[in-house]
Amino acid sequence: MSVTRTSGGTLTDEQIARYGENGYLLLKGVLKPEEAAELRREAHELIERLSRHQAVDATWKSARMGQEDAPTKLLHCHDAQFQSAVYSRLIVDPRLVDPVADLIGPNVQLHHTKLFIKPPEKGSPFPMHQDHPFFPHERHTVLAAIIHFDDAPIAKGCVRAVPGSHKNGPLEHIGEGEYYLSSEQYPLDSATPIEAEAGDVLIFSYLTVHGSGVNTSDEARTTLLVQMRAPDDRPTNDAHRSRGQGMMLRGIDPRAVRG
Repeated sequence: MSVTRTSGGTLTDEQIARYGENGYLLLKGVLKPEEAAELRREAHELIERLSRHQAVDATWKSARMGQEDAPTKLLHCHDAQFQSAVYSRLIVDPRLVDPVADLIGPNVQLHHTKLFIKPPEKGSPFPMHQDHPFFPHERHTVLAAIIHFDDAPIAKGCVRAVPGSHKNGPLEHIGEGEYYLSSEQYPLDSATPIEAEAGDVLIFSYLTVHGSGVNTSDEARTTLLVQMRAPDDRPTNDAHRSRGQGMMLRGIDPRAVRG
């Protein structure tokens, strides 16, 4: 994973160094509270519309183990920008993509988006994992930005990460299609909780080991995850294609001008 500052970047040298050391960076107050509240409202209305016609529970099979008596749910929507224009505008917002450009270079390309709602009291966890096995790339520029539309304290099942784990490169995972790491080697409770507030954005490498706990609070946790990459970083397999993949969120695709 390389870290490259762009001209006119928005991150400080200290922030870039922190990302390089930990494999993640929490940006505070990227969105105004009223913007986050509007995006949250739209997210819940979107999931309600979709649930009338299709299944919207994205809970991993591995996360259901031992939950027979009290099953949890994780509501989701892939490619949210094709369902609501507010997300089309959000994923090209300079407040989101300019910091990403400071980390992977001036040209930022979309891989996919996922809207998640962890319902109150029973929001499903994510086992510890890297995103890499789902869509491996040659240069490992792929990163995710989680945009928080409401507060995400520990009680809501905030993201937990293992600082510096990205430096170990791709790890061997368990599972097929749903990849996760051994809970004995990477227990969720030992990972660093990254509590966030509405409007905050968490950026992390797809090599960073992370997961999240159950939402045991009385409020939902609502986020949009945007996976991005440098356009010249090519996938090593044809997995995890999405409808919006390849869209330029910032800059240009330099491959398009080649003869």
